[in-house]
Amino acid sequence: MEIPYSKYSPKGDLIWLILRPWIFIPRVLYILLTLIFLLIRILFQGNSKNKNVQKNLSRYIFNVITKLGPCFIKLGQALSTRPDLVRQDWLTELTNLQDNLPPFEHEIALKIIEEELGSTANELFADFPDEPVASASLGQVYKAKTKNNSYCAVKVQRPNLYFLIRRDVVILKILATTFSPFLPLNIGVGIGEIIDEFGKALFEEIDYEKEGENALKFANLFTSNPNVFIPKLEKDFSSKRVITTSWIDGFKLKDKEILVKNNLIPSSFIKTCVISGLQQLFEHGYFHADPHPGNMFALKGGSSDSGHLAYVDFGMMDTITNSDRITLIKAIVHLINEQYLLLAIDFQKLGFLTKEQNLDQIVPPLKEVLGGSLGAEVGNFNLKNVTDKFSKLMYSYPFRVPSRFALIIRAVVSQEGLALRLDPEFKILKIAYPYIAKKLLTDNSDEILEILLEVVFDSKGRIQIEKVESLLNILFKDSENINSDLIPVANAGLKLFVSKKGAEVRKNLLLSLIKDDKLEFKDAKKTSKFN
Repeated sequence: MEIPYSKYSPKGDLIWLILRPWIFIPRVLYILLTLIFLLIRILFQGNSKNKNVQKNLSRYIFNVITKLGPCFIKLGQALSTRPDLVRQDWLTELTNLQDNLPPFEHEIALKIIEEELGSTANELFADFPDEPVASASLGQVYKAKTKNNSYCAVKVQRPNLYFLIRRDVVILKILATTFSPFLPLNIGVGIGEIIDEFGKALFEEIDYEKEGENALKFANLFTSNPNVFIPKLEKDFSSKRVITTSWIDGFKLKDKEILVKNNLIPSSFIKTCVISGLQQLFEHGYFHADPHPGNMFALKGGSSDSGHLAYVDFGMMDTITNSDRITLIKAIVHLINEQYLLLAIDFQKLGFLTKEQNLDQIVPPLKEVLGGSLGAEVGNFNLKNVTDKFSKLMYSYPFRVPSRFALIIRAVVSQEGLALRLDPEFKILKIAYPYIAKKLLTDNSDEILEILLEVVFDSKGRIQIEKVESLLNILFKDSENINSDLIPVANAGLKLFVSKKGAEVRKNLLLSLIKDDKLEFKDAKKTSKFN
């Protein structure tokens, strides 16, 4: 049976549902009543010290989310990555939402394979199992054996998925826009826009042909990163509702104990995870928007510093513009340098503040929220502490979340949650800022050079020795092999200094050393420590 796939249409899908009250009204009532009963049970039992009560409650939450369907399961998956937000006993149950949901009937899966690929599973594969190895929100995965005697992952989509998502995204948007004014929540003008982004991503995710294209593109971007692995797409066994890739033999990033038991070092995978995430955002402008533990595998063979990591499931991907990418790097630098007016300008450029907003009014609360977040060292930055404070700031001041950042925030928050699951003491900037420092010192693009000049020189063109020293200290601190970082930085610095682009650097450097036709030996002496 051909499924009438199309792109998400907020207006068109709303009209479609409103004109079908026999679908709309019963579903809204079911969702509301289900959520009300869930809330009542959490209010009465949520603080109980009885382990059996909490075990039963967590199972109830899992069952409620599962019965509500794919859209709600996706929201539950996001919560399952946050050990800092969800009780540990609930979290254990919620992680089953990632790939341990009740499967649909095996006979239906076989029928879908035959409809989509034109032959039965037994004709296509040397061995096809009788049950899936994993079952997630949108499909279930079988470990099949090809006629070339290699194993592959065959993902078969759940039946009737297009209808279910189309119906529930519209209802979610109606409920969210209706009740958000009554909640202690302020995400700005566009909760409806954010749900539209969520809907758009979900509609793309159920098109497995699109997912195949995403997997090929993502793999091509990471060919030069030896620590990141992408399964190979098997085009002959893939279609709109079936996608087949090479089998990944690894361990899901769910449990620290499982990794340790298999002689794998959790921190090494955190580093690879964060670095690859930064590459996606700041180099490629194309990122995996659903990096929960069910979609990431730890592989054997990596080093104690950088583990081998495999990504799977490329249905939910997104892009970031070059302009936003550069502004985000600027914002990180301005945060580190405690330049709050410039940080407010960055927020304005990104759309978190309106163009009409008086930025002078924003600087004091920004300083209050972010000023103490770094502590003595950049590495002590804790994203969760900042986001908690920032939530209050957004409620009191006119901050908003631009819809185009909905999936970026989801990806970053999920990734930090995954890291916290493996290491509760994890600090994201301890890994992120050395990456930013290296990018500033080795990237020769005009935009990055402009940011580097902000760090190296003050507003009067004088060299800021302390900041340069701090930048280099951050880059080389805890480096396993300092030459691997020092050589490319030195080469890039030398090339920049003698190039046309380095004219501004040479000019400012000379002006900072020569004042009133005299050489300032105190500045020259400071620079000598880098020689």
